[in-house]
Amino acid sequence: MSSRVILGATGLEVSPVCFGTWQLSPRFWGEVPKESVLAAMERAFEGGVNFFDTADAYGDGYAETVLGEFLAGKPRDRLVICTKVFNHFNPDGSRYPDLSPDHIRQRCELQLQRMGLETIDLYLLHMFDPLTPLADIAETLEALKTQGKIRHYGVSNHTVEQLRAHRCFGAYNVVQPRYNLIEADIEDDLLPYCQAENLGVMVYSPLAKGLLTGKYTGSETFTDFRKHHADFQGTRFQRLATAVRDLEPLARKHALSIYQLVLAATLMHPAVHVAVVGIKSEVQIIEALGAMGKTLSREDYFAVRKTLAIDGIAKLQDAKAERK
Repeated sequence: MSSRVILGATGLEVSPVCFGTWQLSPRFWGEVPKESVLAAMERAFEGGVNFFDTADAYGDGYAETVLGEFLAGKPRDRLVICTKVFNHFNPDGSRYPDLSPDHIRQRCELQLQRMGLETIDLYLLHMFDPLTPLADIAETLEALKTQGKIRHYGVSNHTVEQLRAHRCFGAYNVVQPRYNLIEADIEDDLLPYCQAENLGVMVYSPLAKGLLTGKYTGSETFTDFRKHHADFQGTRFQRLATAVRDLEPLARKHALSIYQLVLAATLMHPAVHVAVVGIKSEVQIIEALGAMGKTLSREDYFAVRKTLAIDGIAKLQDAKAERK
């Protein structure tokens, strides 16, 4: 893993570790001190990270505002900024999907203002809007590109067929799907397609909301949104946490933490260019930076996959039991 990769057909040179800002969404993660995140951003930049990812949905604009504070005074030509658009926000805090042309244009202007930018390097559709004609969306994005407000555009949280459909109308060259070594379904369809079409792939949740860091025993409780998430409950949480901790010997072999081992393995997939890592503190970004430049042998890569396959094996066993 080099310190820079080319993000598909965009030609953007980015760090394979991208600083994600979803953690600045209080309704999911609770209150995360802004100062801690800003300090982590500084450490990331000093450590070679030039790629920062956010969205207007993260704290209803709060994450973009915080990122804007960090960007102030930074050399613009040394940074690649990605944000996303999708929601129409109501005054009462409710929201609904809206990728209509007028709404995209309005949001883009507001996002540029929040982050103090003249141009957004990468603008993603956060999710699929079934109501707006795909041709209208593409025409709007192309207009923003012509006006110099965005440089490239792509999609997040889209199926391979939704992506194919979008690409009939516009130059969608980047994809941001959820992907990690226990949620790897997109290896069957989306990732092969992206590889064949030279699309930039920046995966989110590479550590599965912290589950793959190796810091959990399976007995912990949570106060954030994970308190309702199946992967962090009961026997399932215990089994997954045990499997992750079983990676310790392999991590030691490579002089890495489990976190770094998993991150390095995730980035070995030939379709995956970048891992978007949610960072709350300087300690976390220092650990993430330790995975940069690291790779595993084919044998060790598949040893990691086999160790983490316990959940898939359990699902298969459950399916067999239902057929009996």
